[in-house]
Amino acid sequence: MLKWLEWAKQIQAISQTGLAYGKDIYDIERFEMLRDLSVEIMQTYTEAGEEKIRELFASETGYATPKVDVRGVVLNEDGAMLMVRELADGAWSLPGGWADIGLSPKEIAVKEVREESGYEVEAVRLLAVLDKKFHEHPPSPHHVYKIFILCRLTGGAAQIGLETTQVGFFAEGALPPLSLERNTERQIQAMFELARGERSDVLLD
Repeated sequence: MLKWLEWAKQIQAISQTGLAYGKDIYDIERFEMLRDLSVEIMQTYTEAGEEKIRELFASETGYATPKVDVRGVVLNEDGAMLMVRELADGAWSLPGGWADIGLSPKEIAVKEVREESGYEVEAVRLLAVLDKKFHEHPPSPHHVYKIFILCRLTGGAAQIGLETTQVGFFAEGALPPLSLERNTERQIQAMFELARGERSDVLLD
């Protein structure tokens, strides 16, 4: 991970937690200064403007915790993997997204697969819990845990969603251009192996 990004995230987390629990007005002022510093670091090393950085990176309140991304891993009868083409960058990913309050990881996986691909699935078992910082993703302002859940096809048909433009199944050796913000080639390879039962362990960073 880029050191400046790691420092900015840590400073932002300290300031957010301090603002959530701080009582002394002078401490609160110092934590606000720390938050401003984290925004300044991000602004210096990225092309995003201050307003966007504050909205995406420094607007949360309460105790600072990682964000959670849930992905559904679905194979068809031929062993090809379900993927969707993302509207955001035109590349492909496993169906999924940020975890929703009030839903379990299994419920989120089922919901995301249905909304992004049109297919109905049943969540079967956990395949992996990965920390985004250990993988070949582009720099991100958030600390992210990625949960991959094996799902079984039960019905439905290919249908694009609000955030997707195409749906398809891809063989292991014929992957489309991947949305690296969401999944990497190594992760997809590992999911093929886990889904086929070639590995019995749950991947855990």
